[in-house]
Amino acid sequence: MKKWDLNMFTIASAETKTINLEKNKVWKCSVCGYIHKGNEPPEECPQCSSSYKEYSELKDKQKLKFDGEKFDVLLINGSSHRGHNTSVLVDSAEKSLKRKGVSFRRFNLNELDIQHCWCCYSMRDSACTYPCRNQLDDAPALHDMLVNSRAVIVASPINWNNMSSRLKDFLDRLTCLQNLYLLKKEGLTTGKVVGILVNGHEDGGIKTAMDIFLYFQQMGFVLAPFGFVYRTHGLQYNSKTDNDFFKDDKILKKEIEGIVINVVETMNQDLETELKNRIVPISE
Repeated sequence: MKKWDLNMFTIASAETKTINLEKNKVWKCSVCGYIHKGNEPPEECPQCSSSYKEYSELKDKQKLKFDGEKFDVLLINGSSHRGHNTSVLVDSAEKSLKRKGVSFRRFNLNELDIQHCWCCYSMRDSACTYPCRNQLDDAPALHDMLVNSRAVIVASPINWNNMSSRLKDFLDRLTCLQNLYLLKKEGLTTGKVVGILVNGHEDGGIKTAMDIFLYFQQMGFVLAPFGFVYRTHGLQYNSKTDNDFFKDDKILKKEIEGIVINVVETMNQDLETELKNRIVPISE
């Protein structure tokens, strides 16, 4: 007996036509929010030119939650594009973390809802609290993961000689953790380890890395020795060639492997325990 596909039917005519009754899927670009209807996402976003890799099927989304289980490394892709240049660095770091056998969790910020900081601190010191007063988005779960991990590796593209705006929004939201020191409360991040990965089309690598580190330094994080790497392609090249350049850069992969090793080895010194009650918080 023939099995019928209930989503298809055929009409009789001089030319036989098969009609697909299956509803089109709805896709959303994680970069610009463009909505596309079809069985597959477009090859290129008609609104921002991002590739199909930035599209996800639009479904009811649950707010990010932390399960309470401690782990080693929080790996963050701070780019507006989850599947482009910065992801090459993050993918490489992820492979290295797997080889080292440490537990980690990876997040692409453009898949999450991270709102602007409410700047409660500007009203009065005690208005900025941990847990964060803004519990409406995914940032509080990342706060808890930062507290319950031992190290963080952050990756960012270079935008105007600085980090991405998405990453800055996230780092601004860490004020609630940094403010614990100003309120003379016990800090939750002293002695944790940070490593930084930066990529871009032209200049600004060191400045971007140091701008990122400043946030973590103000929370008591320790930069792993030789703890950041940056790579740029060059103004003389069309930016569309950057992705292949980063993918083929064997030196970059080797340096990222080194960053991961340095972060893990520093993390294994257990500075959180060794420095507990011995460090004087000096925080702006």
